[in-house]
Amino acid sequence: MMAEHERPGKILTKTEKMKRMQSAKNEDVEFSAEVADHDDVEAIRRSEAADRRQGRELHE
Repeated sequence: MMAEHERPGKILTKTEKMKRMQSAKNEDVEFSAEVADHDDVEAIRRSEAADRRQGRELHE
């Protein structure tokens, strides 16, 4: 998603980086167990554990 005036390998400014991060933040990403690797599975486990811990904190 490079603008016409950008060249490959260009170092982005902080503003350009923030704009790209904001647009990526809003992307829908679907998890697929078929293509998940070990790191993906570990990330899900850690996320679920964090959700459980957060749930306990909210209910205490």
